[in-house]
Amino acid sequence: MKKVLIIDDEEKLRGLIGRVVKLEGFDVTEAGDIRTALKKLEQTDIDIVLCDVKLPDGNGVEFLNTIREKYPLVEVILLTAYGNIPDGVQAIKNGAFDYITKGDDNARIIPLLYRALEKAELNKRVANLEKQLAEKHSFDAIIGKSKKLLASVDLARRVAPTDTTVLLLGETGTGKEVFAQSIHQASARSKKPFVAINCSAFGKDLLESEMFGHKAGAFTGAIRDKKGLFEEANTGTIFLDEIGEMALELQAKLLRVLESGEFIKIGDTHPTKVNVRIIAATNRDLEKEIAAGEFRSDLFYRLSVFQITIPALRERVSDIAALANEFAVRFALKANKKIKALSPDFIAALEHSQWNGNIRELKNVIERSVILTDGPVLDRESLPMELSQMRNNTDKSMSAFSMASAEKIHLQKVLNYTNGNKAEAARLLEIGIATLYRKIDEYKL
Repeated sequence: MKKVLIIDDEEKLRGLIGRVVKLEGFDVTEAGDIRTALKKLEQTDIDIVLCDVKLPDGNGVEFLNTIREKYPLVEVILLTAYGNIPDGVQAIKNGAFDYITKGDDNARIIPLLYRALEKAELNKRVANLEKQLAEKHSFDAIIGKSKKLLASVDLARRVAPTDTTVLLLGETGTGKEVFAQSIHQASARSKKPFVAINCSAFGKDLLESEMFGHKAGAFTGAIRDKKGLFEEANTGTIFLDEIGEMALELQAKLLRVLESGEFIKIGDTHPTKVNVRIIAATNRDLEKEIAAGEFRSDLFYRLSVFQITIPALRERVSDIAALANEFAVRFALKANKKIKALSPDFIAALEHSQWNGNIRELKNVIERSVILTDGPVLDRESLPMELSQMRNNTDKSMSAFSMASAEKIHLQKVLNYTNGNKAEAARLLEIGIATLYRKIDEYKL
């Protein structure tokens, strides 16, 4: 129900306004001073505050600052018996929805309340969307508990609150952009833009225009000024994916941004200044690229102030089941299907695959499986042939019916269960730790 708090030390006037407001279907709470009003705000989810300017224990215009700080979703309308322009101007500057004079503007109160209610409801919807976005891109939303993944997440958590440039390393499909978004979301820039660009998706000239913008007339077809992505990301974060694909000429321009916070648009003569945090990512070995003359060493050292390596999916096999379940739920909802479980054979086939495409490939396989299955359980029948046969990560010389094959699969399952804890795995298997290490080496687990 729409809730209004009326703050006025004149009890009769407060009661009169309250009755009028109640007749419009609002739930009314009253307070005669600031101290009581603060208690009411703590106890009740208020949408709108109608507040007198002159109160026994303070000034309504100043109290407005407290409300905006503690309860930013609440809209405030200030009431005064003696309206004056300076107070009205200051009230609006402090964030008041409106400022009206008692008596003269009584007819405006109800229409104002409805407009303020619309704004308050919009505030709540926006806040809810921001909360969902923050949860979606938080570190807690990164799926997996394997040691290698948790080590990478820990590094990312540590660097997130700083403005330090970050270089994310890892194979294609490991989730580097997910890490970049989580770092941004955990930083002081979280309310500012997050802009991502794949440097391998554009040719040199087009990439320069996309990143830095251009002036009208700079080249054929440039009919108007264009902002580049660095300007769009100003005060926020820019994510440069596949940085290893960037042409050497553009690398020099990027280096200048890192060193001075400025660049020159195509066709411009004056520099543009920006305040942007840079997170870069690559699946290439940049040190080899430097040796081959394909990447600038000075840019590499500026980008790699803080490096984080995202593990490949085959290095975090214990996370595959959790990822598969999450993707199954997501794609079942999308396909309007009811998937209740993933069979042990299905999970085993996933865990014994190579996953050269990493999480991206796994996601595609799960989506395909959800589409193909007719029942409530995903099983091996819905997997691609090569996965259902578990051929990628299994020694081809080993028969699927051999004792060694069964032992290898069982060892892998126990290691997955213990998240790689070999001492615990040896205890569960009832073998010595040395025996376990020998079998791990023998089966290349």
